[in-house]
Amino acid sequence: MIARRTALLLMGSSALAPGAVFAKGRDKALEAAIAGPQRSEAHRKRDPHRHPYDSLVFWGLGPGQTVIEISPGSGYWTEILAPYAKATKGTYIAGVADLANPQLSEGARKARATFEARYADAALFGTPRYVNFGPKSAPLGPAGSADLVITARNLHNWAAQGPMLDKVLADFFAVLKPGGLLGVEEHRSDPRPQGEGAPTGYMETAYVVAAIEKAGFKLDARSEINANPKDDKDHPFGVWTLPPVRQSAPAGQPKDPNFDHGPYDAVGESDRMTLRFVKPK
Repeated sequence: MIARRTALLLMGSSALAPGAVFAKGRDKALEAAIAGPQRSEAHRKRDPHRHPYDSLVFWGLGPGQTVIEISPGSGYWTEILAPYAKATKGTYIAGVADLANPQLSEGARKARATFEARYADAALFGTPRYVNFGPKSAPLGPAGSADLVITARNLHNWAAQGPMLDKVLADFFAVLKPGGLLGVEEHRSDPRPQGEGAPTGYMETAYVVAAIEKAGFKLDARSEINANPKDDKDHPFGVWTLPPVRQSAPAGQPKDPNFDHGPYDAVGESDRMTLRFVKPK
């Protein structure tokens, strides 16, 4: 399986040979974190679609790093990255709701508190750190302090908010060390156009690469690890028609009990680009 996925790596500007990210053997600490009892069953069920080991290794995860994950959502990656940081003497930082923003909703404040409480067991997760993140947030940390920033399926949300995409990409660039890496996973619209503000949740690869390189990064490599050729990107409620959201009615309306999820469940999760960028030294 690893050999097959390695063969799928499509390199960008990097001089690395295909498969080089796997050349040093298996990361036992990462394997242990993925297999650990701290992970929820709901998250484990998504592993065939998200390929946690291959994705994290491709993005450049390694022992002892300072890793910042942006908008971790339900904590799919948190359940892996926090124990991994604990085991390898690294630091895991989650970019979560900006408590310094007076316009932050009470719901978002409660969601952050719930998230922090969920990962408060030091025996399982070590000591995750949290930093404010949002359209008006301060820097993610001291300049040049992080080894790796990861953003998974978030770019389309920021593209819908006008200048926020440029703002957050500048924040990522600032907090990373020279030579630091940015790992990106995003719903891929190709060959369909993405549309203004990415309204379907899908984005064009060329648009994503251009936006990130505009912030100063260089594309280092791209991979087909999370490709899904069954996804034709033509769904009534955009990417949210597919699992795991399985939307059945327009936003703001009640679920449609008569909606036929069958064809969309058969697709599985979306076709995704998986990219690695580097901050030049």
